[in-house]
Amino acid sequence: MLLDQSGQSLGPFMRHEYLSALHDSASATPLTGWKLQLLTLWQNDELAGACAVYVKSHSYGEYVFDWAWANAYQQHGLSYYPKALVASPFTPVPGPRLLAVDPAARTALVRALVQWCQEQGLSSLHLLFLSDADLLACTEAGLMLRQTVQFHWHNKRPASAGETVSAFSDFDDFLAHLSQDKRKKIRQERRKVTEAGVTFRWSRGMAISQDDWDFFYRCYERTYLEHGNAPYLSRDFFARLAALLPEHWLLFIAERNGLPIASSLIGLSHSAVPDGPPLVAYGRYWGALERVDCLHFEACYYQPLAWCIDHGVARFEGGAQGEHKMARALMPTPTHSAHWLAHPAFADAVERFLEREADGVSKYLEHLENRTPFRQA
Repeated sequence: MLLDQSGQSLGPFMRHEYLSALHDSASATPLTGWKLQLLTLWQNDELAGACAVYVKSHSYGEYVFDWAWANAYQQHGLSYYPKALVASPFTPVPGPRLLAVDPAARTALVRALVQWCQEQGLSSLHLLFLSDADLLACTEAGLMLRQTVQFHWHNKRPASAGETVSAFSDFDDFLAHLSQDKRKKIRQERRKVTEAGVTFRWSRGMAISQDDWDFFYRCYERTYLEHGNAPYLSRDFFARLAALLPEHWLLFIAERNGLPIASSLIGLSHSAVPDGPPLVAYGRYWGALERVDCLHFEACYYQPLAWCIDHGVARFEGGAQGEHKMARALMPTPTHSAHWLAHPAFADAVERFLEREADGVSKYLEHLENRTPFRQA
């Protein structure tokens, strides 16, 4: 109920079904370093706020990096772990983390989180990939703020002052608004995939077959194993998503000679209106069993962007990091986290560090914004 009251584009990543799937599939449990606690706020015997907080014994699967802070604690003979984390495990997607009936309750929830961390003797509290409302609550509660950069695509033609903003009519219309070099590069990359004999098909929701889910997991697992790591998420996790939240998933399958060779899985938000298009698509996972030049770009960007245009989706979020995404018109977008440290001296040191880092991120964003991929009038 609180999630539906937040008034934001809601993806699956903080829903009860999603968090339960992480736990029940043994992907995020105390054994893997994620101990889930549910903090609730009550006013006059009515639920006014709630959030999922994880007590963590490591910093894996977060995408906002605090390893240097942990190392500094260790060098001074202090324990950084356990710490508290308010985030969706393994999911660098901005969205509501603090579910509340109003702004005052949201701020009270932050203060209650800090008090709880103090009572539990935890070193720190970290709230990641916050919504604007969450960020405001953390600011009012006096937490330290941190900014990172992601790259998001928006389904709207560039418009001059006074012009009406409208969505792209099709993928060619999107390309027509890019600079000549970017347009040429994308067409060359797509041509390489086509000339390699690769075609794509997509399925959404309940139309994604069991065989396609199985093939997707082979691809997902291969991506991790090729980098020498075990995958964070189990096959059982994705089986639970397919059963509990089918409407939130879009799967692209690449085929060659009639056989699947690669896949990419896209998350989808709720529609803003009944039976309408999703507001946002989220690039989440990909993998390939064969190597084809530029296949990653086609599976993870061009196919999803074309689908978004065809289905009236307003925004595509490309996930963590990746300056190369700007060449595909995914534009730099600041994302926000908030932090509290119990140790006063370390809190002061981290605050100074964040001030310097923020200045660097601001200059980085300014530099990127001057490198627009769109055609200039």
